[in-house]
Amino acid sequence: MPLELPSPKYISFDVIGTLIYFEMRKTVEPFVKDQLDAEQLEQFFKDFSFIRYDEILEYRPYGEVLERSYRRICERYGLEAKPEHIAAIQRDIFEWGPHPDVVEPLKKMAEHFPLVALSNADDEYLNTFIPRLEAPFHAVYTAEGAKAYKPRVQAFDYMLDQLDASPEDFLHISSHQFYDHFPMYHLGFRNLAFLDRGYDLVHVPEYGSVRFTSLDEINTALGID
Repeated sequence: MPLELPSPKYISFDVIGTLIYFEMRKTVEPFVKDQLDAEQLEQFFKDFSFIRYDEILEYRPYGEVLERSYRRICERYGLEAKPEHIAAIQRDIFEWGPHPDVVEPLKKMAEHFPLVALSNADDEYLNTFIPRLEAPFHAVYTAEGAKAYKPRVQAFDYMLDQLDASPEDFLHISSHQFYDHFPMYHLGFRNLAFLDRGYDLVHVPEYGSVRFTSLDEINTALGID
């Protein structure tokens, strides 16, 4: 039986990773791969991801989050965090674009529902990313505006307050359960779509999300042809 999703007032999105292709490894791997064996390299990126998560639990500009995270992971592995490497990490993000399966389904979705972005980055990054998605967004909210990153409650409350909305008004789509769906479930959001991009090891449906592998699948579940 095809999956069906309740029709929302708004469709909200995580942006980086869910809609925009997260290419951090492409930048960082050349800096460290000659100093780590294959097993260490894989663990390095798992640990780097977790350290970034730890860093966003206190708000500071996203460029600082990236710098602090990279310095911490390099220190843990006995590597040198060169200034030019940090500059490259901060710079290369602005080159990222949408996943190849995003633009057309997103434009189709926008014909039926107001789209809202809730992103774990600052305004300058979203000002770059949103136009590349080629779909109209009703509202774009950032960690800079909220002065908090997801999974902090303050980030979600900021979106709700700005829209004068309630959790039941949303379908929220994210490829990051840890950042989005787990806290949102505790805040009363129940219409949740997990767009599986391979970042999370497993899908945890107990937190209310339905797993999909493409925006086309989500459109179908919403009754959008």
